[in-house]
Amino acid sequence: MRHAAIALTLVLAPAAWAQSPSPYSITHTYTLGGEGFWDYVVPDPPSHRVYVARQTRVMVVDADTGKLVGQVTGINGAHGTAIVADSGHGFATSSQDKSVVMFDLKSLEELARIPAAEDADAIIYDAASKRVFSLNGDANSATVIDPHAGKRVTEIALGGKPEYGASAGDGKVYVNLVDKNEIVEIDASAAKVLRRWSTAPCTQPVAMAIDTAHARLFSGCRSGVLAVSDYKAGKVVATAPIGMGVDGSGYDPATGDVFTSNGEGTLTVIHEDSPDKYHVVQNLATAPGSRNMGLDPVSHRIFVVTAKFSTPAPGARRGAVVPDSFGLFVIERSGG
Repeated sequence: MRHAAIALTLVLAPAAWAQSPSPYSITHTYTLGGEGFWDYVVPDPPSHRVYVARQTRVMVVDADTGKLVGQVTGINGAHGTAIVADSGHGFATSSQDKSVVMFDLKSLEELARIPAAEDADAIIYDAASKRVFSLNGDANSATVIDPHAGKRVTEIALGGKPEYGASAGDGKVYVNLVDKNEIVEIDASAAKVLRRWSTAPCTQPVAMAIDTAHARLFSGCRSGVLAVSDYKAGKVVATAPIGMGVDGSGYDPATGDVFTSNGEGTLTVIHEDSPDKYHVVQNLATAPGSRNMGLDPVSHRIFVVTAKFSTPAPGARRGAVVPDSFGLFVIERSGG
C-alpha cells in the first residue's frame, strides 16, 4: 500500500466509539528510529520476529524486546514481506524497480532479485501450492514465484488493482481489488482467477484477514466498513463499522476477534459471534495515522507502527516526521 507514511504521534487520540471495559490496551511502546515511509507489518511467530517495511529496507525487530536485530537492505520502495520458513527464504517487494528481493532468513542477505511488475506491493505465501504471490497494484496483476528456486513462474492478470490478500490453505488465494470493490479468487496451482464478487456496501477494500475454520474473509474498506464474505459461496454475508483510513487487519481464531488498524487513530476490535454475526467490541485509541498492523496468532499480540510529527504549517495536512521517532505499539488483551 503506497503512501503509508501518514505518521502517528505518540500522544493517544480519543477513540471514536470508546467502550468500557476495554479488553485491549497498549502495553509497550518501542522506538526504532530511522528515516523513510513504512508499510506492512509482518510478525513471524516461530522466530519471534516482526518484519517492518521501511522504504529502502525491511527492519527486523525482536517481538519480545522491541529491539532491532537486523535489516534487509537494498530495497527501492519497500512495502510487503513474506516468510517461507521451509525454504529458509524471505521475500520483500521493491516497488520502484518492479521486483521482489529474496533474502536469507538467518543472515538477512539478498540472495536474488526476481522480476515482478509495476507497483509490487503486498506479498503473501500460499503453503498449499508452495508459491509466493506478489500483488502488483498499478500493473493489476499478481506475480507467481517459486520460493525454493527464487524464480518467477508466471503473471496473473487480476482485472483490477490488488491490495492485500490471504491464503485459505486449500489451494485458493483471495485478493482485494481496491478500484473495483471486488474480491478475486485465485487457483494458486493453476495460476488463474476462478471467480470474483462485489464487496458492496463496502468500498475501496484494502486490508484482508481470514477465518479458515468458518470460510470467512474480512475486507477492511476505506469507506469505514468491514465486509465479511463467505468465500465458499462468494458473497458478502455481514458488515460492521470500523474506523476511517484502514490499512491493516487481522483475525485471531483463539478469541474470535477481528482487528482493523485505522489511520484516524483507532484499532477497531470486532467479535465474531457466529460466522454471519459480528459486533464491535472496542475502538482502542492509538494515534492519528496508525493504519499498519500485524497480528501474532501465537502470542496474540498486535503490532502497530508509529512516528511523531511536528506541528503542521498553516494549510498543510500534516507536519514533518520528527527524526528518529519511528517505533511501534504492542497491543494485548487485558488479563493475557
